Amino acid sequence: MKYDVIIVGGGPSGLMAAIAAGEKKERVLLIDKGTKLGRKLAISGGGRCNVTNRLPIDEIIKHIPGNGRFLYSAFSVFNNEDIIEFFEGLGVALKEEDHGRMFPVSNKAQSVVDALLYRLGELNVEIRTNAPVKDLLIENGQVTGIETRNEEKIQADAVVLAVGGKSVPQTGSEGDGYPWVEKAGHTVTDLFPTEVPLLSDEPFIKNKSLQGLALRDAAVSVLKKNGKPIVTHQMDMLFTHFGLSGPAILRCSQYAVKEMKKQKGAPVTVRINVMPGENAESVFQQLNQMAKDDAKKAVKNVWKGLAPERYIHFLMEHQDIDPDQQAGTISSEKIRGMAALLTAFDMKVNGTQSIEKAFVTGGGVSIKEIEPKTMKSKKCEGLFLCGELLDIHGYTGGYNITSALVTGRLAGSNAAE
Repeated sequence: MKYDVIIVGGGPSGLMAAIAAGEKKERVLLIDKGTKLGRKLAISGGGRCNVTNRLPIDEIIKHIPGNGRFLYSAFSVFNNEDIIEFFEGLGVALKEEDHGRMFPVSNKAQSVVDALLYRLGELNVEIRTNAPVKDLLIENGQVTGIETRNEEKIQADAVVLAVGGKSVPQTGSEGDGYPWVEKAGHTVTDLFPTEVPLLSDEPFIKNKSLQGLALRDAAVSVLKKNGKPIVTHQMDMLFTHFGLSGPAILRCSQYAVKEMKKQKGAPVTVRINVMPGENAESVFQQLNQMAKDDAKKAVKNVWKGLAPERYIHFLMEHQDIDPDQQAGTISSEKIRGMAALLTAFDMKVNGTQSIEKAFVTGGGVSIKEIEPKTMKSKKCEGLFLCGELLDIHGYTGGYNITSALVTGRLAGSNAAE
């Protein structure tokens, strides 16, 4: 039997593509190598599935620093509000949380997966799991179908590749699609981890003195070689036994990766400011005044509310300040040094965890080779690409899944035409 459309990959973009194709055509096959569909969806958003984000389109694009602008055309056809309407039409009630993040009211990612699978059933989309694909079938610059690992050749008028990147391989994203698209004439840009924890060899990381310490609402910057910040994100962060993690670090990670590459692998500087909105001078005045007001008290008790106690003690040690010393006896030079550290503590990072441990893959199929309104390949007739296989990557917070669902929708509906 020849299919109208074959969709390879049962993640967010593949499920959406299969539904979009199934709404237009009768002979649609969704094939996946895993035992069940929607594995990445089921674990996303801490198991609650952040299905999209309700911020205005321009804001969403800003939160997709990896080629987000490419999505303007796609959003003109199907956007975040359409995603919300789509899920509510499937009976999945959604609620808005901080920063525009949209979650199912059930707080269960599985309810999102189940609704998508139910819709595929209604549309009679044929589903094959445990069926790894080996290659694309291409003749005279046109895709004619796929070949499975057990040598079965399945013919189709169009093929949608929704096989993901290389991140979170336990969900099936193992980079299978890159050699297939290269065979079809596509360029795959350098792959790198994004939304990933950073590694550091600083002595205080090695001796675990700050392990487990969270800094709330800190401003974290990645610096260029000349000391100027490339990017700053003000969010929570965490010191770990290997380096740094937490939302601010994940957002900064891709900039650290790119800067390390620019500096031929040399470590780059990350700057932490636990008093964002203040500068060293204003903090110096504050610390000085506090020390004068409570001159007889131990300095550790005078300054203790400014940041977590462990962090304050750590910075005092850096500045050779005895925490038990009377506040009034500390030299203004040391107070000035302390103010400088609270607003700009610099440390080196020398790598990231592996791409497999990253939340998102940076790099992928060059977007110059994809038609932005249809997700159609410009290199191979009948081939459509969507999701994380493309060189598009965003921050966590519903942005990557929005990109996956939107590109999947366009790929599936245009493949069916």
